[in-house]
Amino acid sequence: MQSVAVRDRSVYLSEADALVLSDLHIGRADASNVDFPLGEQADLADRLTVLCDEFDPCEVVFAGDVLHRFDRVSERHVSALETLADVCIDAGSDPVFVAGNHDTMLAESWSGPVHDEYRLADGTLVSHGHRHPDGEARFHVVGHDHPTLTIEGRRRPCVLYGPEAYRRADVLMLPAFTRLAPGVVVNQMRGSDFDSPLVGDASVFRPLVRDADAGETLTFPPLGKLRRLL
Repeated sequence: MQSVAVRDRSVYLSEADALVLSDLHIGRADASNVDFPLGEQADLADRLTVLCDEFDPCEVVFAGDVLHRFDRVSERHVSALETLADVCIDAGSDPVFVAGNHDTMLAESWSGPVHDEYRLADGTLVSHGHRHPDGEARFHVVGHDHPTLTIEGRRRPCVLYGPEAYRRADVLMLPAFTRLAPGVVVNQMRGSDFDSPLVGDASVFRPLVRDADAGETLTFPPLGKLRRLL
């Protein structure tokens, strides 16, 4: 696997000089009963600012399901989208938007281009992961399934890394960047349990969990072995 830094539900790919995050689901707070004291827009923007400050990426790629609602988008949601783009621009990074299955209104909400999939400078192909990508690559980065790992009774967002998992290419699946999404516990999941067609044999996927307190990323055994341990 190429050099990947896992941070706060996102990854930085140094060879591509790109920060990639997925499943922001802007507008989800409107349909949620969860009390979100920081506010959805402020939370997303503040965390993105921290990531841009750390990595100073050339590009920030939003890998689909940027919006939550299929049918309509309010002015508040458009403002949140523009705020995130401004965070990138102020940091000297180009914002890149990739459409997910929720993003039927994204092209109407964002004045720039919206991609079905996007190829990074190093050849990595970023797509949302809800369908087979059109392009070929040696490395795919997707979202869509919102993976989490339960460790000692605590649910933690995780990145899943599958070597040669899709058409002999490596796959990296990101958790949801929004903290409003509870996520799907992958501990006992098999390939047929995932929605993304890029996950065939789930047993080869290895969870990566960022321990912010310790300042390190924990690498767990592949799911095929982890089922017998957790």
